[in-house]
Amino acid sequence: MRIKKGDNVQILSGNDKGTTGEVLEVIPKKDKIIVKGVNIRKKHIKAKRQGDESGIISVECAIPSSKANIVCAKCGKATKIGYKEEKDKKIRICKKCGAKLN
Repeated sequence: MRIKKGDNVQILSGNDKGTTGEVLEVIPKKDKIIVKGVNIRKKHIKAKRQGDESGIISVECAIPSSKANIVCAKCGKATKIGYKEEKDKKIRICKKCGAKLN
């Protein structure tokens, strides 16, 4: 997968279109990502033991990784990712400005 944990991404389609957020988790087997503040659902929690609280909490759910593009730190735009070899290492670069992505 081209997107990694900790990247800033912009959502391309859906209810949260245009929203930017940090990637919290990557699920490569399903080709999905979890982004902070995107695709929020309500989850009902039941108390497991006496004294625990039950209630409704908000949880970020997974979205397909194809619906998100990385935001370049240099140019500040959502961009595709390219690859370049530098000192026998494969690094990610911004397709728009050519800057190195962390």
